[in-house]
Amino acid sequence: MAEEEYLRAKGCEALTGIPEATWRWWAHIGYGPDSFKLGPRRRVWKRSAVLAWIVEQERATGRGGKVA
Repeated sequence: MAEEEYLRAKGCEALTGIPEATWRWWAHIGYGPDSFKLGPRRRVWKRSAVLAWIVEQERATGRGGKVA
């Protein structure tokens, strides 16, 4: 089994293009994929949780792909 990768806000930005400040704000207001503090200050997101959240967003908001 592969080890889980933990991303900081900068890593989430690199993965999604969403600014790191937005990731920090979302964590503050309880939006977006689950995150947690690793130590007293370092907030992290599991890469697998971020990818699952992206799939969820695509399913909830996706358009197109239907043949008329």
